[in-house]
Order: sequence, then C-alpha cells, then structure tokens
Amino acid sequence: MDPIQAIILGFIQGITEWLPISSTGHLRIIEQILGLTLPLLFDVTLHVGTLIVILLFFRKDIKLILEAFVKGKVTSENGKMISLIIVATVPTALIGLVLSSTIEEHFSSFMPIASAFLTCGLVLYLSKTGREQKESITYIAALAIGAAQGIALIPGLSRSGLTIATALLLGLRREKAFKFSFLISVPAIVGALCVTIYEQHEMLTLVGVGWTEILVGITVSLIVSYLALKLLWKALASKKFYLFAFYCWLIGVLLLTLNLSGF
Repeated sequence: MDPIQAIILGFIQGITEWLPISSTGHLRIIEQILGLTLPLLFDVTLHVGTLIVILLFFRKDIKLILEAFVKGKVTSENGKMISLIIVATVPTALIGLVLSSTIEEHFSSFMPIASAFLTCGLVLYLSKTGREQKESITYIAALAIGAAQGIALIPGLSRSGLTIATALLLGLRREKAFKFSFLISVPAIVGALCVTIYEQHEMLTLVGVGWTEILVGITVSLIVSYLALKLLWKALASKKFYLFAFYCWLIGVLLLTLNLSGF
C-alpha cells in the first residue's frame, strides 16, 4: 500500500461510515479494485478517525452521561443512558464474537456483499413507515438496536443505517434514534479495535502497511466523516433518510452485474 491508496481508503471510510451505505462493504469493494489484500485490522484502524468525530460531535451528551455516572444519578435520563448503552452493547458483542470469523470467510466476494447491500436498502426504505411517537428508549428497544448493530458487521449492511432504521421502526423520534445510534457505536468501535489488534497485531507489517499509511488513512477519515455525519443528520431531520435505500440498491445491482460478468 502507498499513501495515495491510504488516502482513498480513508476517504471511503470517512464518507461511508456515518452515511447509511456500509463503510465495510465499500472498503472491501475498493480494496479488490485496487488489488489490495488487507487484514481486517486496517479497516478497523480507520475507525479511530470516525471515533474521534463521535467523541467531538456528541461531547456535551457524553459529558452529561459521565457526570450522571460519577454522581450516581442512575435514575436520571442521562444516568439511564449508561445502562441502555450497556444493554445494547451485549448483543453487539455476542454477535461479533460468534460470527466475525464466519463473516470474514463468506463475505469477501461481490455476490454476498451485493445481497447485503440490497437488504440494507430494503431496511432503509421501510424506515419511512416509523411513526416516531416515543421519546424514551426501553431496554427491549436497546437490545433490538444493539442486535442490529451486531448484524451490521456484515459488509454491505450499514451500522448507522440498521441502528437508526430499527429505532425509527420501533417508534423512536429521529433525534433519539440519531443520538443513541452513535453513542452505542463508541463501545462497539473500541471493542472491535481492541479485539482485532490482539488477534492481528502483526498482520499490517506482514502485508506492507506502515505507520505513514495508517496515520494518513485515519486523518482523512476523520475530516471526511465529520462532514458525512452532519449530512446524515440533515437527511434525517428532513425525512429523507430512506432515500439512501436507492443508493444501496444501485450498488447491489452493480455488484451482481459485475459478479455475473466474471469480475
């Protein structure tokens, strides 16, 4: 890998991580087009940039949640958010631990990724039917949203897309859906990074990826993902979130066509 390729992958990660169009799916596609065979660790490392964006974008909410935790106000709205995030993280972690190796094995070619994009598009489109009547998140809803986050490990399924769509279908208001989706992404990203570093810490050196490429990719991802996050909120606030379904369907059809053409 050279710095130019790192810039390309960092840009793809940044713009697709928060938009509901699957960053992992796009990275797998671009890596194949560029002729790169990279370990999962590189893709996960790029999430450091997007994680920083989340911590900055939601810094006020995170501060209030931490203050509630320190002061022992577990029954307050911010204090309850801690337990909701923990509940949502449980199915995410279980799905990740059980299925990560299977996903790596079976979702490396265009056909299964195309199917995942088509499925993601369907879920995004159905999200427009959500009635948005609920102000508070129940533990059952947190479990469902966390399970959606775990399933989104599959390349072609968007983490933000599935979690926000699930929240909307459960009747949560879009502001709550947006905030909760990204708050639960923090432990998910940190956990995935720690586990992957433990399992693949020598892999990047073996495939010729150095600190220059890593830092370049993270920096580009950070800048672009901040803009993508603001764009996602604008789409959600204007009730145009479901329109991303058409992009996912387009990518799915293109991948199926390429696969049938022998690419």
